[in-house]
Amino acid sequence: MIKPIPVTVLTGFLGAGKTTLLNRLLRDAGGKRYAVIVNEYGEIGIDGDLVVGAEEEVYELNNGCVCCKLRGDLVRVASNLVRRPGGFDGILIETTGLADPAPVVQTFQLDDLLRQYTRLDSIICVADARHLPTQLSTMPEASTQLAQADMVLLNKADLADEAMLAAAELAVQELNPTADVRRVVRGELPLAQLLDRGAFDNARMRLPSIGLGKPANGPAAHGYQPVGAGRHSAGVSSVSLSFPRRFERSRFLPWLQRLVTEQGGDLLRAKGILAFSGESRRFVFQAVHMTVDSGMGRAWAAGEAAESKLVFIGRRLEESTLREELTHCLEDV
Repeated sequence: MIKPIPVTVLTGFLGAGKTTLLNRLLRDAGGKRYAVIVNEYGEIGIDGDLVVGAEEEVYELNNGCVCCKLRGDLVRVASNLVRRPGGFDGILIETTGLADPAPVVQTFQLDDLLRQYTRLDSIICVADARHLPTQLSTMPEASTQLAQADMVLLNKADLADEAMLAAAELAVQELNPTADVRRVVRGELPLAQLLDRGAFDNARMRLPSIGLGKPANGPAAHGYQPVGAGRHSAGVSSVSLSFPRRFERSRFLPWLQRLVTEQGGDLLRAKGILAFSGESRRFVFQAVHMTVDSGMGRAWAAGEAAESKLVFIGRRLEESTLREELTHCLEDV
C-alpha cells in the first residue's frame, strides 16, 4: 500500500518572506525528512543558497519559471524524489515570486506517477502585510498567487499597524473568501497548522458560511442566493453563490465541464459543495484552470439544510452570467 507523500507549495510575491518560512519549516521539522524544490528565476541560483538544513535534499530549477518552460524539469525532479529509497515525509516547493502556482498543481494532479506517489496538500501564499493591497491592485502575479491559496500568511505583521493589517485582511477576503488568513512574523506559526492541511482532500473541504446569508427578497424568489463578488484586483475577482434548491446532476456536470473547457484559462480556482436531486451525499469539486477534481462526500446530516455553495475566483467572471447558468442547472419545481 503506497502512502502518498504530501506536497506543499509555497507561493507569494517578491520579498514576502517565502524562503524565511521554508527555512523555519526545515528548522522545526522534528526529525522528519523533507525534499525541497526551489525555483529561482535566472541562470544563477540565489534562494537555494539561503535554504538551510537540507543540503542533500535541495533541488534548484534555474533559468526559468516553474510555471512555464521548467515544468518538464519539475516532473523529472519530483519523479526521481518519489523513487528514492527511504522516501520523504513531505515535498516542499518554493516558487519564484513571479510564478503562477497553478501549473505546479496541475503537474501533480495530471502526471500518472506523481498522482500515485504524492498528494497535493496545500498552497500557502506568503504576503507582505504592509504592501499587499497595493500589490494586488498593480501586480497581476500577486493576485494570481493569492487567488489560488488555501492559506494566506500576512507576514511582517510587526511592521504594520492595525489599519494596514485590517486593509490586508479585507483585500484577501474580497479576492479569496475561502482562504485561511493568519497574521505572522517571520512565518512563525505551529507546523501543525502549516503542514498536512488536506486542502485538496475533497473529504475535508469546507466552505465558510461568512457572507453566505440569504437576502430577505430579490433573487431568492428564483431559487438562488447571490453572495457577492469580490472587488477586482489586477483583473482578478471572486464570485460566491449559494442555492437552497438542489441541482440536477445531468445538468450541472456538463455545465462544469464546459466552464473549465471554455474559461479554464481565466479560472484560477473554483470550489463547490452541492446537493444533487435524489442524492443523500454532498457532491464536492475543486478546479484549478482546466483541472477538476470531484467526487461524492459525506452525507447531509439529519435536519441539515442541503444548501449548495460555490466559489469562483478568476478573471472576467460575470456574477450575473454564472448565476443565470447555474439556475438552469437546478432541479425542476
